Amino acid sequence: MQAEFPLAIAIREFQGLKKLADRAMGQLSDNQLFSSPGEDDNSIALIMKHMSGNMRSRWVDFLTSDGEKPDRNRENEFVLTTEDSAASLRKHWDEGWSILFNAISPLQQHDLETTVTIRGEQLSVLQAIVRQLTHYAYHTGQIVYIAKYLTGKRWTSLSIPKGESEKFNRNHGSYPDRSR
Repeated sequence: MQAEFPLAIAIREFQGLKKLADRAMGQLSDNQLFSSPGEDDNSIALIMKHMSGNMRSRWVDFLTSDGEKPDRNRENEFVLTTEDSAASLRKHWDEGWSILFNAISPLQQHDLETTVTIRGEQLSVLQAIVRQLTHYAYHTGQIVYIAKYLTGKRWTSLSIPKGESEKFNRNHGSYPDRSR
């Protein structure tokens, strides 16, 4: 068996994270995007705004400029304004993911050892991708948790529901309606 190309793995994992977050957010009303579990907790809207800003900063001109763009204001990513509607946040969310996929899809094996810079720190392309994959997985987990918290009993599981592991295993490890 031939080893899978690392970039193909990364792209598939990023796609899985986006799909997971989208499926979680798809169970919410627009208003629920702006709700948070507690007073000092981020809402899904804020997490979307932050991730979108991060994606634009990290992936625009990925190979040629620092991943922390001078025009990024990270602190404002955690402040909702009157311009931050559910529709505008979704638009920026989708644009951020598009920027990411457009940046990494054309990369080749030899690019993995190329050096890029994030906040002045030099990293290989592979290190930068893994760093962002980890960061987005962290926030995707937050989105899923908050969505589950907000929907309560109406929540539709995005993985193997409690008590259904044996059924899942009998079906050879798949749920037709719950693919990642």
